[in-house]
Amino acid sequence: MEITDETIAHVAELVKLEFDGERAAGIKADLLKILEYMDTMNVLDTEGITPMSHVLPLKNVFREDVVTNGRGEADLLENAPCIKEGKFVVPKTVG
Repeated sequence: MEITDETIAHVAELVKLEFDGERAAGIKADLLKILEYMDTMNVLDTEGITPMSHVLPLKNVFREDVVTNGRGEADLLENAPCIKEGKFVVPKTVG
């Protein structure tokens, strides 16, 4: 695969990047190195190797949901900046 200056400009436009010609030439050289490396990887025999979706084994690290009756109104209002008649007081937003 060949990477042209137009390809670099198009990709830069897609990702909303702007850079001068010298930087574009550097990016083009880096991309060509990556493609070269991928070509060397293509000669490896991968027949019978199961693809992996992640390099580390994944497990759910979240705790189970436990239904409770909550903390109670007094605990909820404890850190409220302003309380009136047992309710939060918030600034009026609609005129």
